[in-house]
Amino acid sequence: GSETLIDMHMLLFSTAALLSSGLLLSPARSPAAVAPRARAPTLSIAVFGASGGTGSEAVLQALERGEDVSCLVRDASKLKAPRTAAGFSEGSPFASDKLSVTTGSVTNKADVDAVFASGGVTGVVVALGGKTSDVGPTMLQDGTANIVAACKANGVKRISVVTTIGAGDSMDQAPWAFRLLMMTVMSSIMSDKNAQEAVITSAGADLEYCIVRPGGLKSDPPTGVVTAGKDQDAGAITRADVAAFCLDAVVEPDFQFLRQAVSISSNMGSGFKSVLADKTKSRMASK
Repeated sequence: GSETLIDMHMLLFSTAALLSSGLLLSPARSPAAVAPRARAPTLSIAVFGASGGTGSEAVLQALERGEDVSCLVRDASKLKAPRTAAGFSEGSPFASDKLSVTTGSVTNKADVDAVFASGGVTGVVVALGGKTSDVGPTMLQDGTANIVAACKANGVKRISVVTTIGAGDSMDQAPWAFRLLMMTVMSSIMSDKNAQEAVITSAGADLEYCIVRPGGLKSDPPTGVVTAGKDQDAGAITRADVAAFCLDAVVEPDFQFLRQAVSISSNMGSGFKSVLADKTKSRMASK
């Protein structure tokens, strides 16, 4: 599929990290793990950007959890399992009667509204991406505005939105070389990401949102380890772990980062505690 905005800037992020004297390896301060809570018996997750690396992970894991999933993609043929798990095969189309796929553009209000047409959506994961030349310079903010409006119109409160480290007030958490890239070759992408976050904190202020700012994204298998917080340094994390965090944000009744923007990373070294719900951590780490 086409390279996503997140894929592009995270490739640059990885290059910048090598120039940053190991800043990505700084240990993160992590809150205590979230205790498991009882959830609503019937959940339906809407995923936007479902054909991308993180979005397809959100689809796979939501189906693995037994949830209904509805999604919007520009090209349905590109909606494929990112890895072999939960009965799905890497690179093959998802085959599930619990998955509903709408083809269209997130910048088209009618297409976004169609994803909510069943009336059963309980939570939303936004992992938008795409080449700027294909989707335009304001796709993130325009598309997110349509999603927020649809959430309000349909009484959906929970939403998690993937942006990037360096967006909003997290500039100081990014390596210095990445900051330089954000102000130069990535300036238009960052402008859209900043505007996207502003949509959430303004028009979406009354929603139970979580803005998720990952460090360098990796396509490795899930680890089940996610550290999160507003003051931690950026670090690499798998797309699978980002998706797990995003799903917990819209599923867990007492999710601890609601109405916050947090940086997330992962590390297999000692001293790192996962902020994923216990059942999610166990599920991911067993892969």
